[in-house]
Amino acid sequence: MKKRSVVIFIILAGIALFGLFLLFILAAAFSGGGLPAFRGHEPVAIVEITGPIFESKEILKDLKEYQDSSVVQAVVLRLDSPGGAVGPSQEIYEQVLELKKHKKVVASMGAVAASGAYYIACASDHIVANPGTITGSIGVIMEMFGLKELAKTLKIEPRVIKSGKFKNTGSPFKELTERDRQYLQHLTDDMYEQFVEAVAVNRNIPIAEMHHLAEGRVYTGRQALELKLVDELGNYYKAISAAKKLAGLPESTKVLWPKEPTAFEEFFGNQKSELTHLIVERFLLSHSLPGWKMKNLSKARY
Repeated sequence: MKKRSVVIFIILAGIALFGLFLLFILAAAFSGGGLPAFRGHEPVAIVEITGPIFESKEILKDLKEYQDSSVVQAVVLRLDSPGGAVGPSQEIYEQVLELKKHKKVVASMGAVAASGAYYIACASDHIVANPGTITGSIGVIMEMFGLKELAKTLKIEPRVIKSGKFKNTGSPFKELTERDRQYLQHLTDDMYEQFVEAVAVNRNIPIAEMHHLAEGRVYTGRQALELKLVDELGNYYKAISAAKKLAGLPESTKVLWPKEPTAFEEFFGNQKSELTHLIVERFLLSHSLPGWKMKNLSKARY
């Protein structure tokens, strides 16, 4: 009799837990920004770009959606990023330029908006930074290390079959020859010139002056204002006000904030881990510029 009671209790407990799980799923489905009917009628939209930039798909989708919207008249790019991969940073930059043909775009810089994040910001109509924002870092870095001697110690023999003399350049098991070094330097210089030219054109700064301002240097927001790398000092809300003003909208205009993640997304870890984000961001900042993986352990990045 006692054993039967225990079995019944376990069954009832299981049913209760399953019921709670279903309620959780239903709550998650309707959380995170409200029902669709109550979103999308605000003339000013926010696009947040936070953390290292390693992919661009979701941001590109948001920018294109607001570009095609008949309601949105201005977009604020909220940047809190040390930069990122070359390709994704350039993709977002190009999409911001396209968006700017149809809407007013204002960049708002948080704690840091450097390297690839500054690349994106310079495409906007107006840049607002905090006095202590870390920005600039206009440059490219490629890093690698060699494991050839370690492989010898471990009696490991790397075997490579390749189709061209430069195909395994940057491999940790290959000695970096002067020819390889010149080849990689040429690639890095070309990416650097693309960055410098983009900033020079969008900020109306002569190329000669830009080369002096660049070189991977970082600046505070206040220094960047003096150097014409940003337009105004102020916080998030000042950037939103600037966007409204540029678009000819009253200060009372409603803002479409980014949709919050659902409880389901947070619970199952679809959002980035804050700890992982912190570790990666600190690592990238300590190496000046964040990046683009190129052939295993060698990296070129904005």
